[in-house]
Amino acid sequence: MAKSHDFHERLTTHEPARGSDRNFGLVFAGFFCVLTVLGLWQGTDTWPYWAVLAALFAVVALLAPQRLTPLNKLWHRFGLLLGRVVTPVTMLAVFLLAVTPTALILRLMRKDLLRLKWDGNARSYWIERNPPGPAPDTMKFQF
Repeated sequence: MAKSHDFHERLTTHEPARGSDRNFGLVFAGFFCVLTVLGLWQGTDTWPYWAVLAALFAVVALLAPQRLTPLNKLWHRFGLLLGRVVTPVTMLAVFLLAVTPTALILRLMRKDLLRLKWDGNARSYWIERNPPGPAPDTMKFQF
């Protein structure tokens, strides 16, 4: 198994860059605008609060984006924490819902797609290609 120092990038020390404060404010202003429209459409009485928040975030993002730095840092940390939790859960779900059933079905059907079974009577495991591939001379300087 590969050790952590065998990878191209250091996954444990790599932290994604935080987005700009202006973009953070404008995205949240847009999100609160969507909540405002949904509140109006559904007839709830919370839509004015969402509208005020949307306007506040938009104004601060455009005039003084540095004021959003603490919220942006907090949101960034929340995203990193969420990624550390959701990624393993998602990978486990993919493995259990896709890889495991496929492997079980292939075993029940006695399929060996990778031809991993040992054949003592085989002269070679080489698979002849028809039509043949490129000439061996073309493989001298691959990189």
